[in-house]
Amino acid sequence: MSFSSDVRKELCALTTPARHCLLAELAAFIHVAGQINGDCITLHSEHAIVARKYVQLLYDIFQIESEIKNDRHLYFVTVNGSIQINRVLKATHNTRVAMGQCCKRAYIRGVFIAAGTMSDPVKTYHLEFSMSLRTEIPLGMAQEIFDMLCTFGLRPKIMQRKAYTIVYLKEAENIVDLLNIMEAHKSLLQLENVRILKEMRNSVNRKVNFETANLSKTVNAAVQQVEDIQYIAEHVGLGFLSGPLEEVARLRLSYDAASLKEIGAMLSPPVGKSGVNHRLRKISEIAEKLKEDL
Repeated sequence: MSFSSDVRKELCALTTPARHCLLAELAAFIHVAGQINGDCITLHSEHAIVARKYVQLLYDIFQIESEIKNDRHLYFVTVNGSIQINRVLKATHNTRVAMGQCCKRAYIRGVFIAAGTMSDPVKTYHLEFSMSLRTEIPLGMAQEIFDMLCTFGLRPKIMQRKAYTIVYLKEAENIVDLLNIMEAHKSLLQLENVRILKEMRNSVNRKVNFETANLSKTVNAAVQQVEDIQYIAEHVGLGFLSGPLEEVARLRLSYDAASLKEIGAMLSPPVGKSGVNHRLRKISEIAEKLKEDL
């Protein structure tokens, strides 16, 4: 089962005793996944669990009993009769007009159940609400969802994808906040665990890359130092160098893998890392000068 399915399953299992929040959730279903034709409201979904949620809400709010019909890969729940339809539409419209924070949470939850998807956070962070450009959906529905998410401090984006309007979130922090808003706390914890593991892995990789780069830099510098010393030895002899420089040069030749600190400790008297580095730079300058002169 995908992470998106896990989130949807968790949200479908949530219950609330507040009728106004149940209405808000049902309103979201009707606005995003409903078709109104005369004396008939049809709610559809690709997921059986979502269709069962439609049936449960209709019964809990209006005591309307409805059945689920299946046609290929779609599940349909239908409400018939003008009286029942008017009751449902009037109640959900009023809920949509005057909506408190708790109802907004329920409404967003309903939109995700009906039209939301989320990528596997192991691969990428992406959550979206995908709304078809059908005429049944109220004008500006995508913008309405966008504005509603903004009221919770989220930073959604909106775009067109073929016959759909997409409202989406990319940042992990925003997706975590949205899961909390929708009360998908189990999925939120799973996402946080993935984030922690990814951040730890990235931190280790950065550290390894940093240390590898430093090691490579140190090895390359040591190789160049040995080459400069060998050039001086072959052309003028190490006795050409001053006493302190010759001492460092001979140690570097003997211990080509030693660090500057280790070479400094071998000197008499011992010299710090910066002192050894200074002497080796002087040796390199002498080698360069010899190459120019010769």
